[in-house]
Amino acid sequence: MSGVATGADSPVPAENGNATTGPAGPVPKPPAPLVNAANVLTALRIVLVPVFVAALVVSDGTHAGWLLTSAVLFAVASITDYWDGRIARAHDLVTPFGAVADPIADKALTGAALVGLSAYDLLPWWVTVVILVRELGVTALRFWVIRHGVIAASRGGKLKTLLQIAAIIWYLCPIPDPVDHVGTVVMGAAVLATVVTGGDYVFRALAVRRAGRAR
Repeated sequence: MSGVATGADSPVPAENGNATTGPAGPVPKPPAPLVNAANVLTALRIVLVPVFVAALVVSDGTHAGWLLTSAVLFAVASITDYWDGRIARAHDLVTPFGAVADPIADKALTGAALVGLSAYDLLPWWVTVVILVRELGVTALRFWVIRHGVIAASRGGKLKTLLQIAAIIWYLCPIPDPVDHVGTVVMGAAVLATVVTGGDYVFRALAVRRAGRAR
């Protein structure tokens, strides 16, 4: 994801790059170009969302071939989420587009997958509701405290994202009994991590806001 750390809990960057020192003092680096490798990967993920949804709809929740296709599309889109973040950090390609588009792409992809799985009775609706409420709530909190500071992505948040991706891919794949129960365990761990990290984010957001108002 371009310009931000990997995962749905990643902060919005405050500025582009670091300043260099010149004869008259710090000289800010020019902003990263809009069209760069990190943003291209983010845009690719956005494009893959409707393609993934189409494959899932065609599968009707029962066609093994199309379910496997949707799982592959989801996995590819998730991989771009990892690589665009690495590229953006390594090559200083932070852009406003990446900061805004990346979390939108992440939530659109995860939300579409969860809603689709629940619509075809492959995943209980309460799981989808819990995860989506948490993700939307964290997004709201991020904008609530953005004037006072940003909250660094935690290891728990990254683990939550990894568990969600693994569980969704498992549920999308036509796994036979009794191995399919592994997906239930992974999804249970993902839900637990989602709730715990959501609570942690609330406490950290409140701390950032209090610190910002005390300045």
